[in-house]
Amino acid sequence: MPGLNPEGRPRMQVDIADADQQIYSGYCASLTAPAAFGEVCILPRHAPFLSKLVPGEIRLQTEQDERLLYYVSGGYLEVKNSIVTVLADCMLRSEEIDREAALVAKADAERTLKTSPLDHDRDLAKLELVKAIAQLRVLEHIDAIQLRKHRR
Repeated sequence: MPGLNPEGRPRMQVDIADADQQIYSGYCASLTAPAAFGEVCILPRHAPFLSKLVPGEIRLQTEQDERLLYYVSGGYLEVKNSIVTVLADCMLRSEEIDREAALVAKADAERTLKTSPLDHDRDLAKLELVKAIAQLRVLEHIDAIQLRKHRR
């Protein structure tokens, strides 16, 4: 059961998995995720909570003050008794995201949105566009963090 870390600060257990594997399991100071109604930040001792996730970025702040970034295509987030569980449709660590593939997917989706007369094709293209943009935003966030580190 979570509780307090060795310094006496509250902590929460975070478990993240997708259909294929466990992505992360450990104690964290915070988790930020793209909930269906907007971005949410979960801190230790958060009230019980359940939400659908939309494509976007999950950010973890570990107890060691490490920032971890992930892309999530969708899924569910549950908070109960300072235990946060993320069950994702598809989850990628920031280093697993292929920038070129995301750019190609974005361009393909934009082209389909402009040219397809079929509502079904345009609906699928909108979803693919959202996913590609979310992956690119994770990479932009990583780039910004690395740039700040380099300037120090």
